[in-house]
Amino acid sequence: MSRSTKVGRRSEQVRRARERRRRVDRRLRRAWWAIAAGPALVVLLVLVKLAIPEGTVAPVAAGPLPDDVAAALQVDPSTLDAVGRGSGVTPPTPITGQPPLTAGDKPLVIYFGADYCPFCAAQRWALVIALNRFGSFTGLRTAFSSSEDVFPSTATMSFHGSTYESDFLAFEGVELAGSEKVNGRYPTLDTPTPAQQAVLSTYDAPPYVPAQSAGAVPFIDFGNLALMSGASFSPGLLKGMTQQQIADAIRDDPDGTVGQAILGAANAFTAAICRVTGNQPASVCSTAAATAYQQEVGG
Repeated sequence: MSRSTKVGRRSEQVRRARERRRRVDRRLRRAWWAIAAGPALVVLLVLVKLAIPEGTVAPVAAGPLPDDVAAALQVDPSTLDAVGRGSGVTPPTPITGQPPLTAGDKPLVIYFGADYCPFCAAQRWALVIALNRFGSFTGLRTAFSSSEDVFPSTATMSFHGSTYESDFLAFEGVELAGSEKVNGRYPTLDTPTPAQQAVLSTYDAPPYVPAQSAGAVPFIDFGNLALMSGASFSPGLLKGMTQQQIADAIRDDPDGTVGQAILGAANAFTAAICRVTGNQPASVCSTAAATAYQQEVGG
């Protein structure tokens, strides 16, 4: 056998030995990852948790508003009477001389907001409580404001996909955008009808709101009799709270800071709605809660 043939065979043997070693190494690496996957996953979850800023709620998947939270938004009238004006509340502003805003044969209240908006997140708590005194919602779902905005991940509910029934008024909740960006932008949720857009363009603009606030949300039109631009209280009061914790504060601690703000704002909205309904029903509109802000809203 020639020297060159022997060298060639030795080279082939070395190559095959190296390949066998590489296969063994790959199997060992796969086995190691299988063993380490559990602890590694735990470490990853810990790192994710630590990456959430203190005081920020980690949003849960959107779904129906929990029954216990929905029940807390049906506030006992005596509690609302006791809270009265609450504290830290900015009420709606009355307007005059405008054509009545209606839907069918009922006066209309329109809310414009967006799921990403923390000020909208705060506003919905009080608005739902007030509207629950005149009718009932179906289809409210859990929601959080954007994690990238001020007051990140403020816990709330969304009007998107919900319906409202009342013998006394109509309500339209328009959520213009979602809370999680897609390709760098918040996706559209509800597209305003021409009538809704006309309300937004006319009244969410000077002279009804300051020029720097034109087109901003949240914005509420109470039958063209009163307007609410911006939040009635600071979303900062809800920092780090879950829906359940906010519901507990409303139900169990109406004298606390959160309870006073949300329930006081609900009373201000109730006063504005009573103006829209012609003070009907009397069982609501003659109460201390409904009259607490009567002068401010033009009642």
